[in-house]
Amino acid sequence: MKRSEKAAETEAALKAAARRVFAERGYLNTKITDITAEAGRAAGSFYNHFAGKEELLEALLADMSAESDSAASEAEHKSDFTDPDAIRFHVAAYWRFYRKHAATLRALEEAALVSETFAKTFAKFGETEMADVLGHIRYITDAGMTLPTTPRSSLNLMYGMVDSYVRHWHKVGAELTDDEAIEALTRFVYRGLTGRDY
Repeated sequence: MKRSEKAAETEAALKAAARRVFAERGYLNTKITDITAEAGRAAGSFYNHFAGKEELLEALLADMSAESDSAASEAEHKSDFTDPDAIRFHVAAYWRFYRKHAATLRALEEAALVSETFAKTFAKFGETEMADVLGHIRYITDAGMTLPTTPRSSLNLMYGMVDSYVRHWHKVGAELTDDEAIEALTRFVYRGLTGRDY
């Protein structure tokens, strides 16, 4: 195996181990040695890839951002939020994203609590994600429908409601299946944004 391949393999192993340990212990209670032990790597190998735990978390955030960006290139992606299928796609994409990355998202929130610099980095990630969807909301006003408030505030309301429900469902479970929950959220968001049923 080439050195570059071995380095990439070690980096991937450290990231995967960090996600598992963060899920078990949380970010603030995790030590670098916990991550390297979970990855089956020597403690010193960590510093060949990351300057510290914060840099590792930033790398996980970059990976999540790239994954989120790739969703827009999926064939099912639609931008026109006057179409319920466009809203359903985005609700389902966020549902899957949160379920896959819940531990890392919680780790990011913990890091943001103790580091102002990291709080700004995490906030910028959220702003970028929201800006990508803001144009989708404008289809509603362009079609002559009235949003409940400004486009940005409407998007914030949508995001807050979907995020809150996904977290609740993930934490305590609910009577709805994934598909039922996604459909319920889609109907709720669509009616909230457009004032119409479908």
